[in-house]
Amino acid sequence: MHGLINRAVQSFVCATYGYSCWLRVTEAAELGFVEFEAMLVYDDDMTQRVLDYLCADLRRPRSEILEDLGTYLVSHPNMEGLRRLLRFGGVTYVEFLHSLDDLSDRARLAVSDLHLPALELVEVSPAEYQLFCHPGLAGYSSVMVGILRAMADDYGALVMLSHADQEQEVDVISVVLIESAFAEGRQFELGGRKS
Repeated sequence: MHGLINRAVQSFVCATYGYSCWLRVTEAAELGFVEFEAMLVYDDDMTQRVLDYLCADLRRPRSEILEDLGTYLVSHPNMEGLRRLLRFGGVTYVEFLHSLDDLSDRARLAVSDLHLPALELVEVSPAEYQLFCHPGLAGYSSVMVGILRAMADDYGALVMLSHADQEQEVDVISVVLIESAFAEGRQFELGGRKS
């Protein structure tokens, strides 16, 4: 597992549940260290152990924790770079949804050895979409639900999201757009902020 993913989990746990929670989890998972390095690659088993012990420590299902991780990745000030990368997908939430087909390629442009599973958006109607999350990263569809929900808030859109089904190991997320301009979205400037 790429260190950036592990580092994101670490950052999420520390920011949301505290450093003491992170220490308990890393000790229970018997990692032998407490800090993931962002540019290293780790054995997938390490990440799975961390998530297993985190779920046990918090007494919450993995899907809920991963969805919260997805929300954190977009909404927390520590993760502004990822939010900006996602916002470059379009001016509206619908444009953003259509940009998800090349998210894994855009991520690889930023970090060449980061391989995210392919995403494929299917428009069922002008207000209903299905996002197909191909296999390759356990729990990715749950993280994507959190990202989609947080991005809807970011754009000011009102959406209903749910795990629709699974088709041949591909997780399907149902996205129903209730209103595209439900609320004022978060400020976003293409050029970023000046210091």
